[in-house]
Amino acid sequence: MPGKKSNTLSITRVYDAPVKAVWDAWTDPQQVAKWWGPRGFTITTHSKDLRPGGHWDYTMHGPDGTDYPNTTVYHEVETHARLVYDHGGHKERPPLFRVTVVFSENRGKTTMEMSMTLPSPEAAEETRKFIKKAGGESTWDRLGEYLAEGNGKQRFIINRSFDAPIEALYEVWTDPKHFAQWLPPTGFTMEFLEANIRPGGDTFYSMTNGQFTMYGRAHYLALERPNTIVYTQEFCDANKKLSRHPGAPTWPATMLTTVTFTAEGPEQTRVTVCWEPHGETTSEELQTFIKQRGGMTQGWTGSFDKLEDYLAKKAK
Repeated sequence: MPGKKSNTLSITRVYDAPVKAVWDAWTDPQQVAKWWGPRGFTITTHSKDLRPGGHWDYTMHGPDGTDYPNTTVYHEVETHARLVYDHGGHKERPPLFRVTVVFSENRGKTTMEMSMTLPSPEAAEETRKFIKKAGGESTWDRLGEYLAEGNGKQRFIINRSFDAPIEALYEVWTDPKHFAQWLPPTGFTMEFLEANIRPGGDTFYSMTNGQFTMYGRAHYLALERPNTIVYTQEFCDANKKLSRHPGAPTWPATMLTTVTFTAEGPEQTRVTVCWEPHGETTSEELQTFIKQRGGMTQGWTGSFDKLEDYLAKKAK
């Protein structure tokens, strides 16, 4: 018999910051304004009373100009450790679900474990679909980026959970014949001209849409099966000589990519991609990177969508 469906949605993230920094980012309205909500959203806090029985009244502003009023009602507040609150309600509507967030620190890193309890499994499934469509999980990516800024770093972070075991995800990221099927931008095909995916190894590849061809090279710094892949990436010409982004000459010359795979169940894996400028980077290049986070989200989302389809076909 199939397992009983749950009315709870769960999210776990590990942040490279102490628990106090993560807690403050969550609870200080000035800091919350820097990251809360899906990418492209902003918020205005009207009042906040962080205590059991207290309220956080705020309005989310969508990129299309739509306003979404919200009132959070706190039930438990344990400093640096735990929050329990009702979410999504307002004067004219009841809360959508109850949220429990647990924070714990280990060796300077903070694990955030969040659960959202809904009235029924059907409501949980509908909410899961809505969060995915609205890009809601990018909220926690934005938190990671904000915390990195506190450490003097500029990063782009994106997560996606896939219905496939961790070994399958690691394989499609490290075997060129799989990698080329889903990574390139929509409308492009990818070919590996050289592929030596191992620590210290290099790849050289091309991407084309039939009218335009661009080349790139990658150097692999670390591969820890099945959890981590780290490599640098650069645009180059047909002779493997370093060049600049064909459409953005002030894009950083070298990018560092860290891919982390986390098993969320026997048949589910979360992939976290962290992208950041590497090596000498000018202030102009850094600003270009910061301004292009929306475009990076769109590009990686397209690749992840193709990866979902590819894994589904591969599993048949």
